[in-house]
Amino acid sequence: MSSASDFAATATAYFRDLQGRLCAAFETFEPVSRFAARSWKKPPDHRLQGGGESRLMRGEVFEKAGVNVSHVWGVLPPEARGQVAGADASDGRFIACGLSLVAHMRNPYVPAVHLNLRYLSTSRAWFGGGSDLTPTFAFAEDTQEFHEALRCACEAWRPGAYGEFKSWCDRYFYLPHRQEPRGVGGIFFDDLATEREADFTFVRAVGEALLEAYPRIVERRKDTPYDEAARERLLLKRGRYVEFNLVYDRGTRFGFSTDADPEAYLMSLPPLVRW
Repeated sequence: MSSASDFAATATAYFRDLQGRLCAAFETFEPVSRFAARSWKKPPDHRLQGGGESRLMRGEVFEKAGVNVSHVWGVLPPEARGQVAGADASDGRFIACGLSLVAHMRNPYVPAVHLNLRYLSTSRAWFGGGSDLTPTFAFAEDTQEFHEALRCACEAWRPGAYGEFKSWCDRYFYLPHRQEPRGVGGIFFDDLATEREADFTFVRAVGEALLEAYPRIVERRKDTPYDEAARERLLLKRGRYVEFNLVYDRGTRFGFSTDADPEAYLMSLPPLVRW
């Protein structure tokens, strides 16, 4: 087994552990609902090998929350290799693992949240990911707490990283056709390949930052009274979310290009939406 395969297994073990802890934290807000797990695996004769576990919950607070982990390897089709660094030099061969989280909340005053952490190896190896907050009604207190948790994770890894990755997030999570940001930002990074163990420590810190900050925001806002007008604004805001994820999101495009599990890479889509 190659070093990249060994490390992908190590990274996947962390992602599975974080998946369990995130799901447990979210379930504490739900009186009845719990995450349902669904495993998937590609058949032996498929060009993509491996699989993953998707966990989905629909509840009173979390209208739809998904936390997915995947670990796959195989050969990318020629038309997809330009999307993945190093894939041309590896003749399309790749290894990838990661965690994806998206939570769409029933109460319009609780912000939606996204987290993605991933490790990829082609002819080179790197990390990518990020996290961002998408409120319908933004509260400065929530935005500050979310960003502060991410800032601490970034600055412990490399001074100045937060400003760099925050600016990258602001550029990435932007809808050019609407000329508006998706939300209040966070961090985004890709092709991160400095020193593998240090970079992996940073990636884990981003996951822990989300687990620390977001449940406190949910607790603060989940019982805020709202009316149908506020709910209508939430559904329209979700329309922007759909537009971004189907047109611009790299993770969604990667899912389509690898022929992975559609229910997993389309998990980010909200249950109800309006335009």
